[in-house]
Amino acid sequence: MARAYNFSAGPAVLPEAVLRKAQESLPEWQDSGLSVMEMSHRGKEFIAIAHQAEQDLRELLGVPISHRILFLQGGATGQFAAIPMNLLRGRSRADYVNTGNWSKKAIAEAKRYCTVNVVATGGNDDPMSIPPQPAWRLDPDAAYLHYTPNETISGVEFHWVPQVGEVPLVADMSSTLLSRPIDVGRFGLIYAGAQKNIGPAGLTVVIVREDLIGKASAVTPAVLDYGRQSEAESMLNTPPTFAWYIAGLVFQWLKDQGGLEAIARANKRKADKLYAAIDSSEFYRNPVHPTCRSWMNVPFVLAEQTLDERFLADAKAAGLLALKGHRSVGGMRASLYNAMPEAGVDALIAFMRDFEQRWG
Repeated sequence: MARAYNFSAGPAVLPEAVLRKAQESLPEWQDSGLSVMEMSHRGKEFIAIAHQAEQDLRELLGVPISHRILFLQGGATGQFAAIPMNLLRGRSRADYVNTGNWSKKAIAEAKRYCTVNVVATGGNDDPMSIPPQPAWRLDPDAAYLHYTPNETISGVEFHWVPQVGEVPLVADMSSTLLSRPIDVGRFGLIYAGAQKNIGPAGLTVVIVREDLIGKASAVTPAVLDYGRQSEAESMLNTPPTFAWYIAGLVFQWLKDQGGLEAIARANKRKADKLYAAIDSSEFYRNPVHPTCRSWMNVPFVLAEQTLDERFLADAKAAGLLALKGHRSVGGMRASLYNAMPEAGVDALIAFMRDFEQRWG
């Protein structure tokens, strides 16, 4: 049976080559006599897997020696608490940009630990957009500035990096990390849940500047303490070993594709195709301002909401899965992560045109 095209926002599509390789090694990894899922995380076999994954990720992103890479648990949601616990460093205030659902969740959690200054609010206009930085109300005494480069639910994305001077810049890159090159050195901390472009759910990647490590508040749980986790090489407790292994296979796959510059070209081409199809139609509409449209998550609505369930049923029958928009906004959403082949986007566009002809 042929695999369907999975447009889920997460857990998301994985490269088929990675799934095949994982399948082959599932009962036994490299004549070791056991599966990766059965290995001790402190054994030499898994240590080799972990080190290779970190080396490949560092190479893909060009992570400078000034930054440490941590492979943790708890998802991005766990980092909503870990960030103020680790980065306040005796201060009481932090800046946050609010551009959508995930920004709001990060803000709500941070308020448990500090005074949050919301420097700007976006994503609420019609069309949805991001306020330009000159309008932001920055706090010069903020411990850090947090923003969400891509809001997976609304499809609002920054196509620029905020200028914050000496204040550490913190970014929730759960849905954008590895989708294109970035200058990691501009960030104090980057974090990402794995289930978009990295691997299976259960793993969280944190890239943090060394000078921000080791200054956690006294109440910080050990598993959320960047200093403790760094010293333990992300193995303070048993890590999600199989998810870590799959992430490593994804990193190798990305290198085989030509790295992040090549994957960025493919991602932009996929997104441009889908937006062009939406914009050329009177039957479909994308609610985001063109300057803030996401490469990764493309929401759209139909001219008649009563046709939503028919659209989803027919799409599923055509092998196009998980196109239902988030419950908070409705409509449709197509997530175009790295592993979504261009053929999948072409199939979606052809289906949308056919559906419009039948029901428009």
